[in-house]
Amino acid sequence: MNIANILDNSAKLYGRLPAIAYGNNEWLSYDHLAERCSVMAHQLVSQYQLNTGDHVALISSNCPQYLEICFSLWYAGLVVVPLNAKLHPNELHYLLKDSGSKICFSSEKLAPELLLLTENIASLQCNIIIGSKQYLMLEEGDIHPMVKRLPDDVAWIFYTSGTTGKPKGALLSHQNLFAMIQGYFSDIDVIEPGDSLIHAAPMSHGSGFYMLPHVVKGGLNVVPISGGFNADELTQLIHHHQQSTIFAAPTMVKRLVKYATKTDESYQNLKTIVYGGGPMYQQDLANAMAVFNNKLVQMYGQGESPMTICALSKFHHQDNNHPDHVNRLASIGLPVLGMEVKLVDSSGNIAEVGIAGEIYVRGKTVMLGYLNNEQASKETLIDGWLRTGDIAICNDDGFVKLVDRNKDVIISGGSNIYPREVEEVLNCHPAILETSVIGKVDDNWGEIVVAVVVLNENMSIKKEALDQFCLENIARFKRPKKYIFIAELPKNNTGKILKTTLRDMV
Repeated sequence: MNIANILDNSAKLYGRLPAIAYGNNEWLSYDHLAERCSVMAHQLVSQYQLNTGDHVALISSNCPQYLEICFSLWYAGLVVVPLNAKLHPNELHYLLKDSGSKICFSSEKLAPELLLLTENIASLQCNIIIGSKQYLMLEEGDIHPMVKRLPDDVAWIFYTSGTTGKPKGALLSHQNLFAMIQGYFSDIDVIEPGDSLIHAAPMSHGSGFYMLPHVVKGGLNVVPISGGFNADELTQLIHHHQQSTIFAAPTMVKRLVKYATKTDESYQNLKTIVYGGGPMYQQDLANAMAVFNNKLVQMYGQGESPMTICALSKFHHQDNNHPDHVNRLASIGLPVLGMEVKLVDSSGNIAEVGIAGEIYVRGKTVMLGYLNNEQASKETLIDGWLRTGDIAICNDDGFVKLVDRNKDVIISGGSNIYPREVEEVLNCHPAILETSVIGKVDDNWGEIVVAVVVLNENMSIKKEALDQFCLENIARFKRPKKYIFIAELPKNNTGKILKTTLRDMV
């Protein structure tokens, strides 16, 4: 059960169809892509002495080679470890070391920083720059027979963060990925050969997962020249490519709506917008539905059960005559086919209808566990059920509505930011006694990071200096956008900081 089989099958069925486009230009057909991945698999194994099950990191913004790297690794029986290219070098160093990656593929832009990292990680042999002479040599040589893999063999390590903020590698098997593909077809959308998926969101995350069902059906994976989201560029790509789908964070949808309204653009070629990864506020959803009509699907999932826990379909978005339509739009929809969802209250019992409880999910997309973290695996996987950490209520019809998220996690621009990561950095500054980081609702980003800071006695510091300190230690998108200085943090009688009080204050 090697996930690379889906590419081999599509090469036979849709060989002449384009598999990848870079901007408006076709890059590789399915038969050429399959052949190239087979050759690259052979070269990776022979040149770098990689063994079945070895981990290989991939750190890059979206590029046309992203898909061929993933399938070459799977073809060779290796495990792909896609990492967020926006992370700080310190964070990437930790992830590369924790993953035990043997080699790393990266964009040329990141190469200077990664060169220093590879010298300090024993498991890491080298960094291969995508598009370099070293990379191009992998595309020449003999083909490699596809390595057989078992359903529970690891295919993808997805790094997520727990409530403590420590990055954890969710071990996703070949079976997990096959089940995710089936969930797409059952509850997200129908794909026809030649339909396109435009990767405006990171391929290291949700957009990369959704390349798989499009490969199955002979779809075209379109990589923007910019490597990311740009409303003008995305609009032009939608005009050029037929039956386009995008996966987008709610903030991306909001920006595209704003652009469409300002320019009076038509989106006839747009087939589907799958949104998820953060809260979609009701007014923003109403605006999007007014612009794009019946083209919206909501997806709720986690790295530990990728893209397939609940979904709110196009039908339910447009079912205006239903008496509970407004409340349904405020929900994350219904469990995906083949997934079991239950809500568990604070006493460990099944929550009654209308009563809040933590979302537990069970099904074939649920991860095997966390890499190098047995304790976290035991705490998160209970008798086959995945504890999501998200609090929700369920109505009589089974629609699930989130009421809180993963404790204190901040979701800004579709990215999870865990307060403790930022707090640990700020608390290292000599001027700071203690700090607490919270999220604040923001029109553009969904939420922004706010740091509430208590300074040491007789100390002072400018906000610009704290901003620079954060930039030197964590990724830019995680740094606070606002600092508030107070004399004392509110705490309960056990000494725990009362973040609810801080949120009310902000």
